Amino acid sequence: MKDIPILTTPTIENASVVEYIGLVTSRNVRAMNIFKDFMTSFRDVFGGRSGSYQNIMSEMESEVLQEIREKTQVLGGNAVIGFSLDFESIGSKDRSLIMVHGRGTAVIIQ
Repeated sequence: MKDIPILTTPTIENASVVEYIGLVTSRNVRAMNIFKDFMTSFRDVFGGRSGSYQNIMSEMESEVLQEIREKTQVLGGNAVIGFSLDFESIGSKDRSLIMVHGRGTAVIIQ
């Protein structure tokens, strides 16, 4: 399934879009635990990267890309163009959630 290219551009070099199938989207929301939130707030004061958050965000991104490929294949497409990926922090003082949302246009290319 990795052979379905996902591109941010509206066109694909050396290929022609023969059919625009439609919008494909995927969302992934995860709760963060208290320990990770505590360590992140500690890093906010002293600086540094949050490896635990980066790992979770990488996992979420991979899952969204996989779901986009699966949805594209189900619709009969063989590529995605105009793709964008957004991360959002959702939560309050007591609870922290991270959401990633991916969207693009499923197409058939030749």
